[in-house]
Amino acid sequence: LSGCDSGFGQATARHLDIMGFRVFASVLDLQSPGAQELRRSCSPRLTLLQMDLTKTEDIQRVLQHIQAHTNSTGLWGLVNNAGFNDTIADAELSPLGKFRTCMEVNFFGSLELTKGLLPLLRSASGRIVTVSSPAGDMPFPCLAAYGASKAALSLVMDTFRSELQPWGIKVSLILPGYYKTGTTCDPAFWNLQKQQLLASLPQELLQAYGEEYVEEINQQFIQFMKVAVEDLSAVVNSITDGLLAANPAVRYYPGQGLGIMYFIHRYLPYFVRDLFLKGFFINPKLPRALRREHHNNVKK
Repeated sequence: LSGCDSGFGQATARHLDIMGFRVFASVLDLQSPGAQELRRSCSPRLTLLQMDLTKTEDIQRVLQHIQAHTNSTGLWGLVNNAGFNDTIADAELSPLGKFRTCMEVNFFGSLELTKGLLPLLRSASGRIVTVSSPAGDMPFPCLAAYGASKAALSLVMDTFRSELQPWGIKVSLILPGYYKTGTTCDPAFWNLQKQQLLASLPQELLQAYGEEYVEEINQQFIQFMKVAVEDLSAVVNSITDGLLAANPAVRYYPGQGLGIMYFIHRYLPYFVRDLFLKGFFINPKLPRALRREHHNNVKK
């Protein structure tokens, strides 16, 4: 189970431990408050492992540990939960490095871990459950770096689902709504990210869009996260069902409002979908250069 420092990972690790499972829970930092909370609240069956999904040596060390402890039994389930995003901005304003980091953690890290554990999962005809995002299915404004990595993750897991059927492995995707997890709801964190983004932007882009444009996006996102759900149980229950149900769903959609969102996405015209996502999530003001042009046209 990856990404157990906070959020879904931490809650799921605790839930599975209470149910009596032997849980291998990976955390970014063994001294983090989340890791210490798991030590305190879980049974000795739970094993905490340090892993940064951007580091092959970390992943290999975890794989060796799990292989050594499950060789005779095989491994029943893998939960790919670790996820990363620290950029809320238009794709043009998001540095290429941010796209790469999202791909490293959300896609390549999960892919490497999955491939490494597949021999053990095949021997147990086990389960793979992966936490993706609706942002990987739809073009949410200002989430391109994160959304692109989740789109790649969803697709590769869907491919595994098809290819691993002969081995008896069942693969499920979890696409949660908006929940309070980790730093996602900390305004100080997002304000710092905004300052760093503004400092890194080329002058031409800063002129074209304007600082107030980036400020407005940030403010709207912080407002949006205030309505994020604190009770993570719907997601934990979906992950658990994916691991334990005789016939788990291919996709789980825990969270409010996802039914209407996917209906609009699938059946209504593109412009309706775009309007809905802006109204629901972030609706940026006009960039500075376009406002100036509009003003000049009005004067003419």
